[in-house]
Amino acid sequence: MNDHIGPRSASQRDLPVVGQARPERADARRNRLRVLEAAERLFAEHGVRNVSLDAIAAEAGVGKGTVFRRFGDRAGLSVALLDEREQELQAKILTGPPPLGPGAPAVDRVTAFLDAYLDLLDRHVELFVDSENASEGARYRIGSYRLWHRHLALLVEQARSDLDADYTAHALLAPLAADLHHALRGAGFELDRLKTGLRVAAETLLRPARS
Repeated sequence: MNDHIGPRSASQRDLPVVGQARPERADARRNRLRVLEAAERLFAEHGVRNVSLDAIAAEAGVGKGTVFRRFGDRAGLSVALLDEREQELQAKILTGPPPLGPGAPAVDRVTAFLDAYLDLLDRHVELFVDSENASEGARYRIGSYRLWHRHLALLVEQARSDLDADYTAHALLAPLAADLHHALRGAGFELDRLKTGLRVAAETLLRPARS
């Protein structure tokens, strides 16, 4: 039995399954999304560590007590924001239009996922850095990492059955580590350059050699 009370730490995050019912009323869900959207805007404008819960509550038009009761603190709110955005990506993978969703060739789905994840990572890199460095090996224990790895492993198996799909999926995810992304952006790498480099690497690896 799990006796943990309050927001989960970043290392405990486990991405909900799309379609899984959330135990909350419609009005509570609306307030929750308003708070998350307000936090997202303020984090982008001022940086995560420069935004208070008071400012987020005011931006969302809710009481500070509402934010505290729902999220506990800024760390809990940050975890909830990542969960929400990652679940949106999961929904696009499972039921969205191709190439991110079903219906496209495996290699195209891999590169579409890498592009989409880089967009998400770039928008929330501070949150990802905190999440992935919460404790040693935290990145690989997070439920979303396991989901992305499984998604890519299945696609790798479809594209190149001669490869070790599990290992190759880890190799494709390695350049998406938040620390590396943050360092490269700080060194002047534009997002389009990162997307192009990773896309070329994935296509080179996964497309069968022409005879």
